[in-house]
Amino acid sequence: MTTIDVNTGAFVGHRNLEETIFKTNLEAAVAIARQLRLRNLGGIIIIDFIDMEDSEHQRQVQRAFEKAMEQDHAKTNFTGVSELGLVEMTRKRTRESLENVLCESCPTCQGRGTLKTAETVCYEIFREILRAVRAYDGDSYMVLASEAVIDRLLDEESSNVADLEEFIQKPIRFQVEPIYTQEQFDVVLV
Repeated sequence: MTTIDVNTGAFVGHRNLEETIFKTNLEAAVAIARQLRLRNLGGIIIIDFIDMEDSEHQRQVQRAFEKAMEQDHAKTNFTGVSELGLVEMTRKRTRESLENVLCESCPTCQGRGTLKTAETVCYEIFREILRAVRAYDGDSYMVLASEAVIDRLLDEESSNVADLEEFIQKPIRFQVEPIYTQEQFDVVLV
């Protein structure tokens, strides 16, 4: 669902507030129709124009919006103005959205927008070492990870590393891999 909220910003006009609101809504109707086409937005679309007291102004804004939407080749359906004064409509997407065409997912976070902390990755490494110990019999283990993670393992998590080495009865070594992101690591049998 896409929601659009129209407001006047700092401009409130010089004489008549209702006339300023009406003109702003008319301009917004044309701009919204254009942006819906450009961005290829689809699905349910709710538009909150600035509240107008004059019912004739409301009808003119709705007509101006519907006329601007006539240039759109995508199938649209208007349900009219709701009791809250919202214009409700649906629009069928005709191609990929502008964001999908112009952007790609972040290679570090895969589009999530967040990264795991070095602390979280350290605990994942501990669990991975325990899995490796159960599955394979190695003489020692090498952890390859980013500098931030290795620094944390050697500093704040050093007592946990020592406890883990004592528990598995094997030494654990660490190597910084400069090309690894903070979330990447490998546990290698040595």
